[in-house]
Amino acid sequence: MGALNPYESFLDGRPAEQILAATPPEIATLIEALGPARGFQAPAPGKWSPGEIVAHLADCELVFGFRLRQTLAEDTPVIQPFDQDKWAKSYHGITPPEALQAFKAFREWNLVLLEDLPPVARSRKVTHPERGTMTFQTIVETMAGHDLNHLGQLRRIAGKT
Repeated sequence: MGALNPYESFLDGRPAEQILAATPPEIATLIEALGPARGFQAPAPGKWSPGEIVAHLADCELVFGFRLRQTLAEDTPVIQPFDQDKWAKSYHGITPPEALQAFKAFREWNLVLLEDLPPVARSRKVTHPERGTMTFQTIVETMAGHDLNHLGQLRRIAGKT
């Protein structure tokens, strides 16, 4: 079994919800700094372009939202992993602003879910077939670490590190 949160090392001590709320405006700033021409340029062969990174974040936000809701609705559900590289094959032609619009909508919806969550809900169990049994809160922290990982990539591409 892998780590429950493979992005834990990216967490910086801030509450996960604070990171989650801060990510969309930072992405918007980075996309603006990159400009339209660089949005489709991969930083190196085999690496995702800024637009692909933001599209990936939108896809992941959709998946994370489903996992959060499934964990609240079902008793110890098993969540479905997905192959991010196979999903990324559909990103061709999606502009960074289009991807950001989807990401922002999904993120806002997930933040609404987290706002008034009873504390007991954060300890609800969920099983990831590759990582093992974790809690609802582990998913939230994974989301935050995942954000910080990809924000770091976007900052490096934009020369903002």
